Amino acid sequence: MNFDRARFLADLDAQPWASRTHAYGSAEDVPDCLRALAGDDDAAAEEARNELYGSILHQGSVYEASAEAVPFLARIAAAGIRTADVLLLIGGIAEGGADPSPEGAGVPPERESDEVACRRAVVAQLPLLLASVGHEDRAVRQSAAWAAGVTGAAGADAAVPVLRERAAVETDALVRAELLSALALLDPEGTAPAATGALGPDSPPELRIAAVLACVDIGLPWTRAHHDAVLALLPLDRLVSDRLDLSRREPLHHITATLLLRDTGADREAVFALLDAALRGDDPDTRTEAVWAAREACELSRSAPARLVPALISAVAADEATADGAGDASGALSAFGKLGPCGGPAAADVLAVRASGDGDRADRALEALVAVAPERAAPLLARDLERRPRALGAACGGPAGSLPVVPYDPELLAAVRKRLAAVEPDGRAPFQLAALLTEWGTDAADAVPELLAALPAFPGLLPGVLAAVRPPGLHPEVADALRAHTRTGPADDRIAAARALHRLTGDHGPLLPLLAERLTACAGGSGDGIREAATAAAAVGPAALPIVPALRGALNAPGPRRTFPQMDADIAIATALHRITGDAAEAVPVLAGILGADDLRWGRWTLIRAARAAEGLGPAARPLVPVLKALLTDPEQVPVAVLALHAVAREEVDTGRLAGLLLDAAEAGAAPFEAVDAVEALGVDTLSEEHRARLTELGERDLRVVTSGVEGTVEAADERLRARVRAVVGAD
Repeated sequence: MNFDRARFLADLDAQPWASRTHAYGSAEDVPDCLRALAGDDDAAAEEARNELYGSILHQGSVYEASAEAVPFLARIAAAGIRTADVLLLIGGIAEGGADPSPEGAGVPPERESDEVACRRAVVAQLPLLLASVGHEDRAVRQSAAWAAGVTGAAGADAAVPVLRERAAVETDALVRAELLSALALLDPEGTAPAATGALGPDSPPELRIAAVLACVDIGLPWTRAHHDAVLALLPLDRLVSDRLDLSRREPLHHITATLLLRDTGADREAVFALLDAALRGDDPDTRTEAVWAAREACELSRSAPARLVPALISAVAADEATADGAGDASGALSAFGKLGPCGGPAAADVLAVRASGDGDRADRALEALVAVAPERAAPLLARDLERRPRALGAACGGPAGSLPVVPYDPELLAAVRKRLAAVEPDGRAPFQLAALLTEWGTDAADAVPELLAALPAFPGLLPGVLAAVRPPGLHPEVADALRAHTRTGPADDRIAAARALHRLTGDHGPLLPLLAERLTACAGGSGDGIREAATAAAAVGPAALPIVPALRGALNAPGPRRTFPQMDADIAIATALHRITGDAAEAVPVLAGILGADDLRWGRWTLIRAARAAEGLGPAARPLVPVLKALLTDPEQVPVAVLALHAVAREEVDTGRLAGLLLDAAEAGAAPFEAVDAVEALGVDTLSEEHRARLTELGERDLRVVTSGVEGTVEAADERLRARVRAVVGAD
């Protein structure tokens, strides 16, 4: 079609872009991007396209300006200017959008959500998308088919007949695959026969795997035909590298997750049989793909680890039979870490043998052994601590400050002491060693000499470790060393030493002046230093009465300008004032101002801290009941809100309703540990039969409850939750 550039630019300039918003605020930059995208300079157009993906389609999210841009993008595509690329951008906006809900029928356009407005805007351009599915350029046909498919129910009536008509004559395998996938999204029931019919070996590989995925997405029962098709096509990733649906770029992973989430015995067995066969394959690429899918299975299913152990052992053996005999070609060795304790003795034996070797492979094996059998990992780690960085990281719980998972072991303690003694004064802080010693507590008391020797080099880190190991009889030199460090050095280090001294001896003399100084110096600031000082003051209790004026002076003025760190500091001050004075009168209004704030969507942890502080006030916090009840609408806040309400106004709570909300939150994986704790606090004996059955199911179901967290810790955390639930149920 002819492109009237002057009219296009005039219409573009007529829009109030500056008053529209996208991911980065004002959309005033969008018209320049659209001009460049429609222009003759390919480099400028490419840059503009990337900017639009970052602003109006930011990581799949859409905005007010996204819908406004769609008609202009459509005009560019219709003019044959970078049509395939522009259709992909239009399709992405549709995919990020949403169909209007039945409840929203009749909502005027100005009140629609951005998601609904975007979906409507793309559906309005369906004539362009559908006309392009017959374009002479294969890339345009593919882009148009995908974009039409993600218009959802709003576009189905118009799109399905056209896509079916095109599918009947299309000859390109990749476009046929895209058409089938689009039809499966728009008309699942009507597309089922076509998807099933394309499973056979006569179909091109690209279409055949698309048919398998379509059958899975439609919800058809998994059959031998699906199993055979997948095994015949492995590795699958090569067949979908040019597909436009990013969520299905890893087919085996997608099949695994989708079938397991159906949560039936037949679908679980179908996944395990498929992965078992793939893991035992001869092709290293096939095993690699299967290993990643097996990791996903272990994250989702509690029965997956035990079921997949033999096949993973087979994959390890196959890797070792490769030319160099030392690689981990498929990643099967590291995948054992996903098994956790469910890996059992067989997995532990395989890992222990390989962890006894040399090099990175042995380190990876030991890293996995930490998760599978930590008690067997400890002595192996002790033998070669210097050359096992990955295993040491796992022994300390990995990143994000997770707790160490390797239990106390005398040999490992000796190795830690030796390494601590060798740490250079100007070297890296021994955070991992400190984490292990802290977790071992008094079992690690023999490390006191090394800790004292290293204290001058790391005065901010090691006082807390000394307080944790609590040497028997409290070596006088420990107290003397800590007391000396309260007098010299940076304020943070002096406070760390003073807090440790107080924990060990009860002597708060050096601590209180340091806390008062910190509170005064940090008042009105970011809040982090105040929060630490207030927490330390609360631990001192009534003896900290002299610094109450400093605590009061560090409170922030209530209002919308407070940052989350400042609110966290105010919570800590409120808690400290209550513990020091025994009076909740000052704490209640502080907590009320935080719990009742208008918009704390991103302040989950701040709300949790405030609710926990309210719980600590007990019945004196009764004025907070309304704002605490308001938290019950958020599943992530339900457990802490219930515990607070139970402590503050037990006679007012509806135990049955709260138990139901707690179980809803736990089943959804929202703070499940806290939810189970709250159920126990309410009293398992008060649960209805329905609620008791749901609690039991939480511990016995196959789908994991904990599904997110630091890599490598999800499965272990879920097993801990499972044990916790069983203990609560059994204690009834």
